[in-house]
Amino acid sequence: MKENYTRTAVALHWIVAALIATALILGWFMTDMATSPAKMRVYDWHKWIGVTVLALFFVRTLWRLTHPAPAPVPMPAWQRFASHAGHGLLYVLLLVQPLTGWLFSNAAGHSIVYLGLVPLPDLIARNKPLAHNLKELHEACAWVLVVIVGLHILAALKHHYVDHDDTLRRMLRWRAG
Repeated sequence: MKENYTRTAVALHWIVAALIATALILGWFMTDMATSPAKMRVYDWHKWIGVTVLALFFVRTLWRLTHPAPAPVPMPAWQRFASHAGHGLLYVLLLVQPLTGWLFSNAAGHSIVYLGLVPLPDLIARNKPLAHNLKELHEACAWVLVVIVGLHILAALKHHYVDHDDTLRRMLRWRAG
């Protein structure tokens, strides 16, 4: 049985992690900006990152289904359960967060043109009351994402510095595959 993740899995993990961190930072930063062309650019970047995360969600899911993760290191049953639940919730949020943003944009009357080049379909028609609800859901999911990512990081650090096991190291190793 393999001990590490594949290069592709490692690359996808860290690319998505960087994109999520950037999207969260832009998301909180842009809401406090005065209305201006710069604010609209930041909104576009935020949306493009979200669309990229959504696309990578499907790539990651397909990769994971065809390349199973290595067996977890030995740990108490409650930690194994928490790990599976946390990863499951992360995958759900990688789908839900970009979709709620896309739906919110459309309901607010804004189409998304990916990278300024590719017009994406409007998933729903303009609907101001729904836009408000979708904005609230998108923001709430962002907070849940922050908490789950934070717990994910803390768990990885705990495994590395307290348990001294390979949980973190095998996501850092660059093996073939």
